[in-house]
Amino acid sequence: MITSKLPRAGTTIFTVMSRLADDHGAINLSQGFPDFDGPQALRDRVGWHVENGHNQYAPLAGLPALREAIADKAASLYGRETDPETEVVVTPGATEALYCAITAVVRPGDEVIVFDPAYDTYAPSVELNGGRTRHIALRHPDYRIDWEEVRAAITPETRMIVLNTPHNPSGTTWSEADIEGLRRAVDGTDILLLSDEVYEHILFDGRQHVSLLRYPDLSRRAFCVFSFGKTYHATGWRVGYCIAPRELTDEFLKIHQYINFSTNTPMQFALADYLAATPEFHLGLGAFYQEKRDEFCDLLSASRFGIEPAAGTYFQLADYSSISDEPDTDFARRLTIEHGVGAIPVSVFYRDPPGQKVVRFCFAKDGETLQAAARRLATL
Repeated sequence: MITSKLPRAGTTIFTVMSRLADDHGAINLSQGFPDFDGPQALRDRVGWHVENGHNQYAPLAGLPALREAIADKAASLYGRETDPETEVVVTPGATEALYCAITAVVRPGDEVIVFDPAYDTYAPSVELNGGRTRHIALRHPDYRIDWEEVRAAITPETRMIVLNTPHNPSGTTWSEADIEGLRRAVDGTDILLLSDEVYEHILFDGRQHVSLLRYPDLSRRAFCVFSFGKTYHATGWRVGYCIAPRELTDEFLKIHQYINFSTNTPMQFALADYLAATPEFHLGLGAFYQEKRDEFCDLLSASRFGIEPAAGTYFQLADYSSISDEPDTDFARRLTIEHGVGAIPVSVFYRDPPGQKVVRFCFAKDGETLQAAARRLATL
């Protein structure tokens, strides 16, 4: 018999709820993926490169043309001058980048601070590397970080703080006050930062993304992780990237080379082409998804769910306390089986769930899907 390295881990909630939705013919608003395709021109370029011989290994850190386009984008959006040769790595999805960053620097006995509700890959990645997570709980409805609590949680063993904005699952975003709080927390320490920014372009109501790349004092100690899949409605392509200072990137590459070595070649070529030809695409993403958020929230106004419109991401939280006293895991399951709409219970993103009556819906769907789901939800 073997001893599990992750004894508390089971099948991810995304797999469980998507399978449940499929089994019961439910509308799947649980797992975070669009039900529409990305730009036709981008998809055409993938096919072109497949047919024109770009089907072998790409370089370890990614195609030079794509890394250069990423560096140009970082400079344009965030004013961060980035060396594409030494500070950019293209990865098979953002999740692999998160794992490589943690594995590169977290040693047995190190502590890593995470904010719950937290994306479910953070803690297992730390645990697999012999580290320990210290969890700071954020609470519904504002999910704001108490930076004094963060400072109190820091110990001599604190190696890293994992950050996420726009935040999955809450849909909240950071402000300049959060940046100042983070600065105060890490001042005078050697703590590293892992900044999960995969929803960087999906912000609403005039908000601007406060990427750590904007702040030289913070970015010099940070791995910043991004996702092409989220930006181009192509989550199944699994293409992301990490920007970090050279000394961090060097350690990152030592891990990356033994996990995947390289990332899908024709898709890298296609993304480089599309970024060069259509650099403005991501600038319209916030407005695109805000229209969907507004439609979904308007539709749910006829229901008994409590809604505070998301500030970013393509997720919307819904308070069901006026509908049921059930734990959110039971409610989400019953919602899927009996009412035909899949959702994610927010408690699964906590180490110690606070007992809130909240579920997460994904509104990255076409209008017909959102309308059909809202009609069902309004019957509760």
